[in-house]
Amino acid sequence: MLQELLTVAAAAGSAGVVYAAAGARVVKQYERGVVFRLGRLVDDVRAPGFTMVVPFVDRMHKVNMQIVTMPIPAQEGITRDNVTVRVDAVVYFRVIDAANALVKVEDYKFAVSQMAQTSLRSIIGKSELDDLLSNREKLNEGLELMIDSPAVGWGVQVDRVEIKDVSLPDAMKRSMARQAEADRERRARIINADAELQASKKLAEAAKEMSEQPAALQLRLLQTVVAVAAEKNSTLVLPFPVELLRFLERAQEHPVHEHGRPADSGPTDR
Repeated sequence: MLQELLTVAAAAGSAGVVYAAAGARVVKQYERGVVFRLGRLVDDVRAPGFTMVVPFVDRMHKVNMQIVTMPIPAQEGITRDNVTVRVDAVVYFRVIDAANALVKVEDYKFAVSQMAQTSLRSIIGKSELDDLLSNREKLNEGLELMIDSPAVGWGVQVDRVEIKDVSLPDAMKRSMARQAEADRERRARIINADAELQASKKLAEAAKEMSEQPAALQLRLLQTVVAVAAEKNSTLVLPFPVELLRFLERAQEHPVHEHGRPADSGPTDR
């Protein structure tokens, strides 16, 4: 009789150990355990570490709380200024409420992916091409807000959204290259014209100073001769006095006869 009792006790103990082992669970540091008891959600979300559930009654689902990096497939659309583009992006999100991530939505990753694609197409249609190329920070903020608004109700928080690449048609790329080249040429011409204006003003001031001091012109001529001679070339420079040119000009205006009298400029009336 005692042996039978010991056997029953040992069997009951073994069954208890097996039953307890069946209810043992381990939750990792980056996970949270959500327990459903007979189909109903248990409010107590299990923290990381060792925990127990009721075997055959409770079912525990582990939810990853790490940040998820999800690429958004390239979306093709027409911008507000009628340019066809393809834009792809990446979204970073994480679960902040494990219970809602399981109860409120069937597959929160698929839901976030679809919402991100829809929001990206909407952003493309509302933006201009220049904004997509040079004002991405503002578009990233708007895209993050559009995705995060419905995701909060699913227990998901969107940390950041980044537009990765904007693909343009080849014809548009060539047009933009020609536009940039024309703009650079325009700026180069403006700079050259401004330099000519400044140089002309300085030359006018120099001419004014030289007109007041005739000797300055001779000094400038000598400086030019020295500069040319320093180059060691075969150029020959002959300074020619400006006063001699003026004398010849006056002599040509008033020719002289053989007897030393000025010649008449024309026939006279008798």
